Amino acid sequence: MNPARLEEIVDAVLYEGYILYPYRATSKKNCRERFTFGRVYPESYSIAQNGAEHCLMQTECLVTADDEGVVTVCVRFLQPMLREIGELVEPMPQWNGLEPKFRLVPELRIEDQLFQTWHEAVERRIEIPPLALNRRSNDGPCLNVPFSFSATRHLQPILKGNGEVVGVVIRSQPAINGSIELSTQRFEERAFKVTVRILNQTAMSESEWLDPEAVLQRNFASTHTILSVEGGDFISSMDPGDKFKSAARNCKNVGTWPVLVGDEDKGERSTMLSSPIILYDYPKIAPESAGNLFDGTEIDEILSLRLQTLTEDEKFQMRNVDEHARRLLERTDALQNDALLKMHGMMRSAENDGAVEFDDFFGVSARLESVTIAGVQLKAGDRVRIRPKSRADVMDVALAGQIGIIEAVEQDLEKRVHLALVLENDPGKDLGMMRQPGHRFFYGIDEIEPLVEELT
Repeated sequence: MNPARLEEIVDAVLYEGYILYPYRATSKKNCRERFTFGRVYPESYSIAQNGAEHCLMQTECLVTADDEGVVTVCVRFLQPMLREIGELVEPMPQWNGLEPKFRLVPELRIEDQLFQTWHEAVERRIEIPPLALNRRSNDGPCLNVPFSFSATRHLQPILKGNGEVVGVVIRSQPAINGSIELSTQRFEERAFKVTVRILNQTAMSESEWLDPEAVLQRNFASTHTILSVEGGDFISSMDPGDKFKSAARNCKNVGTWPVLVGDEDKGERSTMLSSPIILYDYPKIAPESAGNLFDGTEIDEILSLRLQTLTEDEKFQMRNVDEHARRLLERTDALQNDALLKMHGMMRSAENDGAVEFDDFFGVSARLESVTIAGVQLKAGDRVRIRPKSRADVMDVALAGQIGIIEAVEQDLEKRVHLALVLENDPGKDLGMMRQPGHRFFYGIDEIEPLVEELT
């Protein structure tokens, strides 16, 4: 397994959703919607919420191994760290290391610098000792590894150009603690189920349950697990094959999903990444991507173009959020036209045209050939009139009453039926029939009207 390739994927997952467009500390999204992936909440808070927020993340996957098989586990997550800004009551000629009197302020502008309240993040990594896979017992050994990180509070002086101290940056984190349990269970001579359980055992008082700030800082955010095996091979959870299909179905994953990571062409199966963002086996960073944009799986091209149109004041604010935002802005400003063109409209054909085994897991076992609406059976190629109900955006208003051609009858994971429509008067309807983006529209069965006069 190439460590650099693994780190590239892991870092992308770790910081997905860390900072959201428009990349300013004052935007409402960045005040309340960050750190959304892979949260593991303190156990007492989870109980108080009647289990609505999970205090446990669990990964289960399958592995085959010889007599010397050994599994190792690494858990990584982000711990939010509060950054507050204090304005000194009385400026100091120089910093003496002692805590001065200050009042907390949302932001402080000093010459060409902007200091704002923000949640930074500290990366946490816990390595689990290797665990041998025991072929002589159905229930293998179990490791329980507790971990903790102490509370911290640091002050950094804010200086004017003449060296005078006018403010302080206060960075603080509460103590957190938890445990990681690693166990194995043999179900065939050389096959095992591996279970990794991550539990947040950070103490919280009842008053802290009501404080979103206190809850956020005690979360394990963007939590994910890296599993490695020596002397064995992991089995794909999505495509386990007939032999292990039943065993794979019995694996229970909570808040995460394991996929194979490595060189697919070489058939590498020594590493699994269990991520809160569901990925396919052998995930890759698109070669057209210039780098991490952090913003919850948004489209690189759109965000890059938007960043290049920010005003100078908006760029000033973004540049002063933190190092991640500053490097993103510098990288985007430096993009050449050919780099932007590479991000636009790249389509890749599927490498495997055969049956996809993981459709059974997601409940998409077969595409629907037709659907009956108002007593009329409709199939691909039939014409219908669009009657949007929700009118959620301007497109619903613009397409109301238009005639569409059914390209496909689709069913989502909740068994709801939708029609993929191509507009009859769309000059690019051929692209729609080729399933190209921008030329297909999806509507529920209660939002279309069969053209009965043509079907009778």
